[in-house]
Formats: sequence, structure tokens, C-alpha cells
Amino acid sequence: MSEKMKNYIEEAEKDLLHTYNRYQIVLDKGEGVTLYDIDGKEYLDFVSGIGVFALGYGNKEYNDALKSQIDKVIHTSNYYYNVPAIEAAGKIKKASGMDRVFFTNSGAEAVEGALKAARKYAFLRDGHTDHEIIAMNHSFHGRTFGALSVTGNPHYREAFEPMIGNIKFADYNDIESVKSLVTDKTCAIIMETVQGEGGIYPATESFLKDVRALCDEKDILLILDEIQCGMGRTGYMYAWQKFGVKPDIMTTAKALGCGVPVGAFLMTEKVGQNSLVAGDHGTTYGGNPLACAAIDKVLDLFDTNHIIDNVREVSGYLEKRLDEIKDKHDSVIDRRGSGLLQGLEFDHPVGDIINKALENGLILINAGTNIIRFIPPLIISKEDVDKMISILEPLIY
Repeated sequence: MSEKMKNYIEEAEKDLLHTYNRYQIVLDKGEGVTLYDIDGKEYLDFVSGIGVFALGYGNKEYNDALKSQIDKVIHTSNYYYNVPAIEAAGKIKKASGMDRVFFTNSGAEAVEGALKAARKYAFLRDGHTDHEIIAMNHSFHGRTFGALSVTGNPHYREAFEPMIGNIKFADYNDIESVKSLVTDKTCAIIMETVQGEGGIYPATESFLKDVRALCDEKDILLILDEIQCGMGRTGYMYAWQKFGVKPDIMTTAKALGCGVPVGAFLMTEKVGQNSLVAGDHGTTYGGNPLACAAIDKVLDLFDTNHIIDNVREVSGYLEKRLDEIKDKHDSVIDRRGSGLLQGLEFDHPVGDIINKALENGLILINAGTNIIRFIPPLIISKEDVDKMISILEPLIY
């Protein structure tokens, strides 16, 4: 580590609240699927800012769109209409098949809005305020109070109790577990279509369809969290589209803005007409012209650059190479995932492997203590996969 980098890290540790155990590098710039630290060392990026930089770094059309909007207006507030928000809303509706959009600043904020919409829907239906929400064990929905309340990991919640009330946790991919928790007070079921932080577990087709049928039968709203698994990552714009199991409310963020902090929750027209109204919800920055210019250009580039086609082509190759590692190394218990959201589960903690990979120019992260998560930019090639494997495999023990 250079003296310059060491000084920057020491300064950060004096100034920033220590809520992250950061890796000991200072990143400076990126190009394509490669990041560079302030000393000029390059790293193959298989994290993409935790699923954010789907288009890779330095995309000129994306950068130019943001620069152009900066020269017009960055912010106006939601008391007024703006063209980027109108155009972005139309495009995300088309991409998702949903009907109404509310733009937020983050994924957790999108979850907050989704939960409020579900409870307001139920309140308007029966006038009660004691409704229950069913979430999933091992889920992750964010760090704000509402999102944390439906996050199925007690360790994340315990220091901040009491959470918002009337939350129950079912077992993922177990419909009987869900059914056992349903009462006449249940207003919503929330889950990730692919669990990310909880270990890279995709929902099965049968589970999704059974939960959808249960919700239809009981007038329960299905909320699907597509913050990490959405925006093309599984080979579909949104992961639920593979099975045609449409949610009543959906959350999205991360790659929606490809670097600009933005998220959204979307809903069907039925929910939109029977839940939140003027004064129920708001955000100062949400849907501002700069953020929506990013969404607008991202959705255009997904089409023109055939991003989803690339995911479908390269993800099969990534699975094949990861399966080869699993078959070769006894310490690798499982490979699972969907599209370019994959995980290798080990019989031991993976922190040492990830740190050594970083030293060798490969950026990886974990999902739990013993799972390496692979969540690269969606523009990666088979050659990038081969390079990643060539760095990673010698480090496995």
C-alpha cells in the first residue's frame, strides 16, 4: 500500500462513522468492467457496486445524458412536473408491466413506501389499523425501520427493537409455512424474488405461483422486492417475469440508476387507486430531473445494447465455470443463483479468499460468512469470466 493510500484511509477512519468494515483500497476510476485504485492498480470488478453498475463504468452515452441534464436543471421538487420523470415513468412501466410509479432515493425507501401502500390499501378496505405483514426468514430489505422490520435476520434487528409491529416470518420456498401464518388481519406478503444477502436463493416457480394464488384468494397484496435481482440481472428485466407471477407492488433500485442514487416502488392500477393519496407519502429528492434522466437513459441503453441478451448468454457460461470449481473442490458445498447473481457456498468462511482475490486484482463480496457472491456488471464477457476464474481458483482451499 502506498503512503498516499494509507493516508487517505487513515483520514477516512477519523472522519467517517464506522458502520462499514471497508476493504483497504481507495478506488479512483473505472472503465468497462475494470476499476482502478489511486495508485493505478487495476481490478476486475465482479461486484458492480453491489449490483448497481449494470452498464459498466465510463459509458459515454450514460455520462453525456447526465451532463446534459446537469446543464439544464438538477432539482425542482415534486410540486412541479418535469420531463425526465414523465419519460422515465413511462419507460419503467413498459419494462415492468406495472401501472403506477413512485420514485424514491434508495431501495430501502422503496420498501418503506411499499409497506405504507399495503397498509393503506387494507385500511381503506376495512377501516382497521391492526393489519399484519408476512415476510421471509433470511430475507434482506434494507436498514430503515420499516425495511428492517421485514428483514428476516434477528441479528440485524435486535439492537433496534421494538420494530414496527405485526410482522411474521415464514420460511422461503415453503408454502405451508406461509399458509400457517395467514389470518384475517394479513394485508401483505413481502419477499425477494431471489434472496440476495440471505444466501443467493431463488424462489421456486411453484412457491411463487402458490403465494400468488393465496394472495388472490385472501385479498392479500404480494410485494416482490426486486432491488438486487431486478433490472436484467436474472436474464429478465424483473425476475418474476420468468414465471409470469406479477406482484401487486414491486420495489426496484440499484441498477435502475446505474450509479445515481434512485429507486422506485410500482403498483397495479387497483392498488394505485385504492391506497396512497396526496399527503400520504412524499420525498424531497425522489423523481428529480437528474435521477430520472439517469433512469431514462439506462432503460434506453438496456434496449439498444441488448443487455438482457448478454446476461442470458454469459450467465450460462458463468454457471458452467462455477460448477467446474464446485465439482473440483471438496470445500465448495453448492453453486446456486439466477443469471448474473450467483453464489458459491463453502464449508468455511470466505473472507480470506475474498481478501486474497483483492490483492490479486479481483473484486468479490460475500453473502453471509461462507458464500462468495458474484454480481458483476451485466456487460461482462466470457473472457471476463475466464479471467475471474483464473484468479479465484488458485486461492480456494
